[in-house]
Amino acid sequence: MAAAEPTCCHSLATEAALTALDSNQAGLTADEARERQGRHGPNRLQLSAGRSSWMILVDQFSNVMLLMLLAVAAVSGATALHQQAFPKDAIAILVIVLLNALLGYLQESKAQQALLALRNLAQPLVQVRRDGLWQRLASEQLVPGDLIRIEAGDRIAADARLLEVADLGVQESALTGEAAAVFKQAELALEPGTPVLERLNCVFQGTEVVRGRGVAVVSATGMHTELGQIAAMLNTAGGESTPLQERLDGLAKALVGGALGLVAVVVLLGWLLGQPLLNLLEVSLSMAVAIVPEGLPAVITVTLAIGTQRMVRRAALIRRLPAVEGLGSVTVICSDKTGTLTQNRQVVQQLRVGTHGVEVSGQGYEPEGQFRSHALPPPPGAQPGCSAAVQTLLLQAGVLCSDAEHRQQADGGWEVLGDPTEGALSVVALKAGIDDFELRSHYRRSAEIPFSAEEQLMAVWIDDPRGTLQAPLGSSAAGSTRLLISKGAPEVILSLCDHWVDGAGVVAMSPEQRQWWLEQALELAAAGLRVLAFACAPHHPSPGQGLQGQMLLGLMAQLDPARPEVAAAVATCRQAGIRPLMITGDHPLTARAIGMAIGMADADSEVLIGRELEALDAAQLQQVVSRCNLFARVAPEQKLRIVKALQANGEVVAMTGDGVNDAPALKQAHIGVAMGITGTDVSKEAADVVLLDDNFATIVKAVAEGRLVYTNIRRFVKYILGSNVGELITIGSAPLLGLVGVPLTPLQILWMNLVTDGLPALALALEPGDDSLMQRAPAQPGESIFARGLGAYILRIGVVFASLVILMMLLANRAGAPWPTMVFTTLCLAQMGHALSARSDKPLLQVPAFSNPWLLVAVSCTSGLQLLLLYVPPLARFFGTTALSAHDLLICVGFSLLLFLYLELDKLYGLWRRRSGADC
Repeated sequence: MAAAEPTCCHSLATEAALTALDSNQAGLTADEARERQGRHGPNRLQLSAGRSSWMILVDQFSNVMLLMLLAVAAVSGATALHQQAFPKDAIAILVIVLLNALLGYLQESKAQQALLALRNLAQPLVQVRRDGLWQRLASEQLVPGDLIRIEAGDRIAADARLLEVADLGVQESALTGEAAAVFKQAELALEPGTPVLERLNCVFQGTEVVRGRGVAVVSATGMHTELGQIAAMLNTAGGESTPLQERLDGLAKALVGGALGLVAVVVLLGWLLGQPLLNLLEVSLSMAVAIVPEGLPAVITVTLAIGTQRMVRRAALIRRLPAVEGLGSVTVICSDKTGTLTQNRQVVQQLRVGTHGVEVSGQGYEPEGQFRSHALPPPPGAQPGCSAAVQTLLLQAGVLCSDAEHRQQADGGWEVLGDPTEGALSVVALKAGIDDFELRSHYRRSAEIPFSAEEQLMAVWIDDPRGTLQAPLGSSAAGSTRLLISKGAPEVILSLCDHWVDGAGVVAMSPEQRQWWLEQALELAAAGLRVLAFACAPHHPSPGQGLQGQMLLGLMAQLDPARPEVAAAVATCRQAGIRPLMITGDHPLTARAIGMAIGMADADSEVLIGRELEALDAAQLQQVVSRCNLFARVAPEQKLRIVKALQANGEVVAMTGDGVNDAPALKQAHIGVAMGITGTDVSKEAADVVLLDDNFATIVKAVAEGRLVYTNIRRFVKYILGSNVGELITIGSAPLLGLVGVPLTPLQILWMNLVTDGLPALALALEPGDDSLMQRAPAQPGESIFARGLGAYILRIGVVFASLVILMMLLANRAGAPWPTMVFTTLCLAQMGHALSARSDKPLLQVPAFSNPWLLVAVSCTSGLQLLLLYVPPLARFFGTTALSAHDLLICVGFSLLLFLYLELDKLYGLWRRRSGADC
């Protein structure tokens, strides 16, 4: 009989699940296991190998600009060999192409590691019942129908339906993203559509047992497990290109298309004007080299690397360089709650004692805080008041009825060992001066009922020989040497209580007073707090006598609080035109409470839960994600659906996560952001960015850094391409004006594009940012790099640049001067003025002169190098230049200054127009 689908097992009773999986209490026989192994395959994940290093290298040559340069190199080499000359231009072009390809290869060669980390989640050995005997086998040998035994410390090796449990707590954060242990119940039979987050009668591959033990029957192995389905999604997740990659692709196509069109026009017109075909071929080769910004890939790579280093100083580690700029284009940030928006530390914030509410201040595990009491409207028939002794007993009860420890580390910090919920009880006690270790050493536990998710309570019997612990209870505890303490869900504990402690002491609890306490608990829960009730009973004999007849001590409500800096980060996001979303596996009330605390939502904000999301089709989900900012009880595949829906709406999405369940969504998002502290290897490998402090505010800082990088990229793109367009027009004009020869050889153009353009462009990448970066909207999704006037600027400056150089070229040719060298020199020197002007949209007089000293150094060094090419004979011979007279050099400098003057006047004119428009 074939094994049932894993989604069916949670809806069956234990015996029915065994029957459906064709198993029994004795387990499978060896023969049955072998037969099923052949049918289902080994219990391991089948992971995509990804692209090979060879394919990554080959892909580097698919760039259209590099392909055009290769074609130019081939034609140039053939021409040189035909003329029996050394093909130095062709060799220089090939070197540049190979360097660019190597840079791209180094960027992408490690991008295929995400899936490999999943293999580390396998459990090497498992306790399996075969042929009626318990034995340890390799996890790969598990098959559906196997009986397995699990206990604290084990990592679950396959999906399984629980048959027996004893205080079984499983940490499922690797699958669900939530840190709290989930306590399992074998007897449940759930609805067929119950989501993974709520399948309390099942365990799942890759999760860890933190408490108790259990026996289960394997329901799914390998790629059929929940973890396997995540691996399958990760195999097929798209891996969206970053905005920078898309814009550079568009830039390459536009440049190549424009260059080929212009070359065709120049060759045709030159031929019609009677120019020699060989001359036209040389001109066309120079034009093709001129339009390609050979130094741009290197400059962008270095710029991104500089941005990466700045981000590391802000606790954001970049795994893929294009993600630096991609962060600056983000329009939506999808964030997990636990540990990213919150501190991942449960903190008791509220007490209810007597008829008073008590607010407790403090952050995290630090034992520092104040208790501020305020009166509440008392229930009918109650005496107002709050006894300090009863409050102390409530805090003591929290410590004695828990197992977690709160201790100070060697570095002075504090940590909690054990369940975070119980750890919070020790922390709040220490804030009141109650040390958990000292208290437990004085009051020993003689019996206990461990916490049960089914009973929703824990109970302990404490030895109190002198009765000092019970003193606040007065005569009701007289003579008692033993005290029962219980904690649990408020409705459960209240059902066991018939007395409570008001301002007058221990009194009987009326139905109205019981309802008042339930309302207090609901009010705290509605604020997103986790509420625990505490009760006690002196003289209680033993666990076998039931737990009725207790007296209520009060309530403690705790919250994993929002990080204090997150609210400001969320406000910055909104100011910057970025929409933050919370996607969590937690309760919707908690999601809304945290959302309100950080400014992401208000009391009326919609919270979409996983069950509702599952019922939506793709079009409906696109509508929902356009308005909803809070998503709760979300399963792994639903996170991926949310990201895809946002992308379908045209958003640039950054997705944060830490668990295995987040990996597909991290890979699908434009920018995947993994947690460096709590994140799994899988999430880190799938991500583009790793947060070293797991802090949402760090994402916002990284976005600001990304915007600065993109601003600087646009800055040097307009500088480089404006100069290249000027070169292109100058070269193409020569045959049309009747000049024989080419103004610039390919080698000289490569020098300008790599050195004359490259060094100042690198310096422009170091231009500091300003406060306006996060006060404007992000770049529109799909926006061309030429958008917002950049394309018009490049063409306008290119035309003006070329006009000045062509005028100088004609005058020099008429005067019999060495016009090709003068053109080369003027173009190089004019670009230095262009670099100085390009650093800001403001006139240079309004910019601090030394705010970017690297640019001044680059301009000075490049100008000096250009002069070396003219006056050092070996260099002059290699680059084909002629030493200029002082008169000719001054002419070159003068025409270069004219371009700088025009650029500054153009900015003043633009500033005047903007002010005139504002005045109107």
